[in-house]
Amino acid sequence: MCSITFWDKIIIVRDVKGLLHQVYPQTSSGSQGQFPLTQNVTVVEGGTANLTCRVDQNDNTSLQWSNPAQQTLYFDDKKALRDNRIELVRASWHELSISVSDVSLSDEGQYTCSLFTMPVKTSKAFLTVLGVPEKPQISGFTSPVMEGERMQLTCKTSGSKPAADIRWFKNDKEIKDVKYLKEEDATRRTFTVSSTLDFRADRSEDGVVVSCRVDHESLNSTPQIAMQVLEIHYTPSVKIISSSSWPEEGQSIVLTCESKGKPLPEPVLWTKDGGELPDPERMVVNGRDLRISFLNKTDNGTYRCEATNPIGQNSTEYVLIVHDPNALAGQTGPDHALIGGIVAVVVFVTLCSIILLGRYLARHKGTYLTNEAKGAEDAPDADTAIINAEGSQVNAEEKKEYFI
Repeated sequence: MCSITFWDKIIIVRDVKGLLHQVYPQTSSGSQGQFPLTQNVTVVEGGTANLTCRVDQNDNTSLQWSNPAQQTLYFDDKKALRDNRIELVRASWHELSISVSDVSLSDEGQYTCSLFTMPVKTSKAFLTVLGVPEKPQISGFTSPVMEGERMQLTCKTSGSKPAADIRWFKNDKEIKDVKYLKEEDATRRTFTVSSTLDFRADRSEDGVVVSCRVDHESLNSTPQIAMQVLEIHYTPSVKIISSSSWPEEGQSIVLTCESKGKPLPEPVLWTKDGGELPDPERMVVNGRDLRISFLNKTDNGTYRCEATNPIGQNSTEYVLIVHDPNALAGQTGPDHALIGGIVAVVVFVTLCSIILLGRYLARHKGTYLTNEAKGAEDAPDADTAIINAEGSQVNAEEKKEYFI
């Protein structure tokens, strides 16, 4: 292995036998147009970084790569640093490319490509190493949790660089506005990130999957996820469902007691009016169902269903009213009679209204003028009668006759 030392414009090279050689940089009239070109590189910890230095115009001038500590890695195609992770990819007058495998966080920094013209020209390439966050862990969960208790779940991940982002979900719904804390690790190169989810246990969340998701640019859009299934215990809820909305004498009815709880409630308890069921032969309990056969009026009353589990107990009531089918049929007669009476009254009122309206119109139909003058019938002859009639015509407006 050789080592290289720069003294002003003279390059001192020590070969594998320990002999020193002087190498003078080549110069030419076209060296002013020569310039090395590099690019910044980002790589995930444990991956491989490729560093490439190119020169568009080169008159056989040497190229060199050096690390952030200014140690020479490669001088043209000659390896200068004993590091098995560093390999030559390509070496020519126009390009010097090397690779660094199994990159660690300590490899991060500014690498330099030098073109040995007069003067020496350089180009910088910054190597960024991403720290991969560890798989997150959820702590603070104890199973089971009683309904109403306060829960604090903490999600934590270490080793990320830059700091990772933590998001919480309940099933597929994201929980917003959850704060998180980031702290530098002991190496001061990576971060530990934690976030705490604080909520009260509710029966509606029993069986819900709570997940903590870690997002980071080093994960290539494949986040790391930790999950926890909630187990919440709660007292039973009870509801009675009837098989008939209008139970009648002689029929049967089934009352179903629907109870939900965790743990599952024990077999339900049926009572009537605060006591035991009075007729076990007709009132049969099968699991959560109460079946009453051949209903009669004595079955009327309040039926209670009670469900119990280790957390507590709950109950609900149902009021049973048995109807007489014959009484129901007899009630239809008075209804028809009532309707007939209303129709008769309406017809009578209509006829009376028509009669009164006719009389009113006839009374006000109009007036007429008479052609007979007063006293004309007493005239001695026809001429006198006509004269008397014409004389009275003037007062015709005053003589009116009404008739009905």
